[in-house]
Amino acid sequence: MKDIKTIGIVGAGAMGKGIVQIAAQAGLTVKLFDVSSQAVEAACTSLQQTWDKLSAKGKFTPEQVKAAMANVVACDSLETMADADLVVEAIVERLDVKKDLFKQLEGIVSAQCVLASNTSSLPITAIASACEHPERVVGYHFFNPVPLMKVVEVIDGLRSDPAVGDALMELARKMGHTPVRAKDMPGFIVNHAGRGLNIEGLRAAQEGVAQFDQIDAIMREQAGFRMGPFELMDLTGLDVSHPVMESIYQQFYDEPRFRPSPITAVRLAGGMLGRKTGAGFYRYEDGQKQLPESSAPASLPQDLKVWVAPYHSVGHKRALSLLKTLNVSVVSSDKPPADALIVVTPYGEDVASVVSEYQLDAERAVALDTFFGLEQGKRRVVMCSAATLPQWRDAAAALFASDDSPVTVINDSAGFIGQRVVATIVNVASDIAQQTIASPKDIDLAVSLGLGYPKGGPLSMGDSLGAAHIVEILRNMQRVTGDMRYRSSLWLQRRVQLGMSLTAEAKTGTA
Repeated sequence: MKDIKTIGIVGAGAMGKGIVQIAAQAGLTVKLFDVSSQAVEAACTSLQQTWDKLSAKGKFTPEQVKAAMANVVACDSLETMADADLVVEAIVERLDVKKDLFKQLEGIVSAQCVLASNTSSLPITAIASACEHPERVVGYHFFNPVPLMKVVEVIDGLRSDPAVGDALMELARKMGHTPVRAKDMPGFIVNHAGRGLNIEGLRAAQEGVAQFDQIDAIMREQAGFRMGPFELMDLTGLDVSHPVMESIYQQFYDEPRFRPSPITAVRLAGGMLGRKTGAGFYRYEDGQKQLPESSAPASLPQDLKVWVAPYHSVGHKRALSLLKTLNVSVVSSDKPPADALIVVTPYGEDVASVVSEYQLDAERAVALDTFFGLEQGKRRVVMCSAATLPQWRDAAAALFASDDSPVTVINDSAGFIGQRVVATIVNVASDIAQQTIASPKDIDLAVSLGLGYPKGGPLSMGDSLGAAHIVEILRNMQRVTGDMRYRSSLWLQRRVQLGMSLTAEAKTGTA
């Protein structure tokens, strides 16, 4: 294919304007069109202001600003795209509208021009079906804000010429972005992989395990994420997030892993969209998130005795190590004495299941989440069953906060909060790899850049935390809940069985 030097952008909204910016900065001629001439004018004004601000900060020279602005051509008709080497549409997410546009463009551009869609959720193959030459139609999915979000998904439709995708991969690098390659499947990579955090967080809230702010705090301060699910949905807006959840669930024919929650449906109907409306999962005043007042911590009882259940070797070892640093009297008997706090350390199970299986005193039993480590300063999570008495709940909370570490107390849940959410994230990413939607490398790269997940992406995260533990958590959650959403991906299960990394391709190249 010939080099791409002139790009047409159809759609002057936030996405279109962002693509114009990075293309113009890379020295490409960029033609911008929108059905609203005012939108084109506003976008050009905004770009000038952006570049002026960058110049004032010393990031651009005045000459660079002038050159970038000179690369932008405001257009008043589609016909001006006739000499474009590539046209990218960034218009409304409606299949019929996109197909009509692509059909029009085919009558205007040259036979060598590439046609690309910035769609986040619609099938590229379906968009290309409107064209006489579907082989030149590909997906080119940027993320908002485009200049800051340095990843772009290149999506091959069923009829796309691989050489076209190759050209867009190279163009992305020229514009300073990192390209990843994906097959034409619902959600592509990033929106597909992102189902785990939001949907599993919503499920935990729906089960009454914890409040929205508690779940967010756990995901940030225990699991190491930049944002919790409810902070993220408030930032994105439920008018964006909820339809995507429904769309991906339906496109995968009601796959249980992607089952949406009525929590977001009700809030969307009520106009509680998030930051943009001043109210979502949080209330916002002057753009600042308002948090509920925290209660004063309980006092640590004197002479507290603790018995740690030996039923999970890793959890047992980590709990004992922590208690040793806290200078607590740990009872080492086979059975818990009648006056001791009972601490269990399950992976994927709830307190009720452990209490029932081992015939423990339910009123004195709490669970401690050891999966993410128990370092001082990292948030710790204590879980109680419906039978746990308040004095033992408070004693456990005070105990595990006694070295000034934050503690969250939650209600009974298979997999606590962090365990269940992270296991779901790793499992969904593993299934993306199993379906060959993208390579393991591109899955991790896309998610780490597009969503900011820790530990190098979901597959690397699974390796870091222990893929065998992820499988253990999922199996126990499925057994406790009976929900097929927690069944292990074959990619995850088989790599654990074979002792392989989750990021490893099959050595034969066939599976």
